Amino acid sequence: MNTETFERLLKQAVPDGKTIREIRIRTEKPVMILLESGENLLFSDGTCGKTESYGKKKMGALEIREDWSVVLADQELIRGILETCSRHSLYAYEREISQGFLTICGGHRVGIAGKAVVEDGHVRTVRDLSSLNIRVAHEVKGCAKNVLPYLMDGETFLDTLLISPPGAGKTTLLRDLIRELSCGGTWGAGKNVSVVDERSEIAACFGGVAQCDLGPRTDVMDGCPKSEGMLMMLRSMAPQVLAVDEAGGEGEILAMKYGMNCGCRILATVHGADVGDIMKRPAWRELAEAKVFSRYVVLSGVPGPGTIVGIYDVNFQRMDKRN
Repeated sequence: MNTETFERLLKQAVPDGKTIREIRIRTEKPVMILLESGENLLFSDGTCGKTESYGKKKMGALEIREDWSVVLADQELIRGILETCSRHSLYAYEREISQGFLTICGGHRVGIAGKAVVEDGHVRTVRDLSSLNIRVAHEVKGCAKNVLPYLMDGETFLDTLLISPPGAGKTTLLRDLIRELSCGGTWGAGKNVSVVDERSEIAACFGGVAQCDLGPRTDVMDGCPKSEGMLMMLRSMAPQVLAVDEAGGEGEILAMKYGMNCGCRILATVHGADVGDIMKRPAWRELAEAKVFSRYVVLSGVPGPGTIVGIYDVNFQRMDKRN
């Protein structure tokens, strides 16, 4: 399938493209579209429908007509999409591709999988691509409004760790917290926020311009390893708040500690099901026992992304109202 046909079918199936969250494209597998309402299959008549399992005559609540067929991706489609995304210059994106993704106009991220080409122990590029995951950059402005009051002591922002399993909305919440802190509000004046965006997910920068609104007092170090980027921002931008997504490496933890010792507040995220989950990891358990973070916000993807499980203080006492 060529990209023109795919684009036509996609626009026909999802006229309101703003509802698309992800598009999964795998060689010889059905194209799957993740909408706000859930996962869908793309059909060759320009429609899409929910499914619980591929290959059954009934897919969820949808009866498959005989004249319908599921759109299967192929190498032509994958190559065509990647050529379009790289503006027909894959070489210019070789560094990003070696990390497994590239960021395109609008801040959208295209994850890739295939055969890694390894030289001197490092991935130089990825060839024979077999999968693409197009993640559509989106903002949910205002989602942090009910959370931020628990993270403030007067006008002082408290060191905060967001804990969430993958896909549960932690980056979306992080992005809006950054925007709120940068803009300021009834609690006080806006703060200088430095963001280290190693994978271009928070600000969704493209060509040096943030595609997502992080507020007027936010500086972004894009595409830089987190541990190095945090130290660079601390030295050069004098942030009041330093924000980083998916921290956890030894160097990253040391950089966060250094920032705290410099009087900078930290806003970070980590993958985990709950507080108990991260306590199983020695480095995070040490931070928790040392009471490095004053607030913990736990998210869940159930019933939907962004669901707040609880907000906890330094002693892991829940602060928000229970259901």
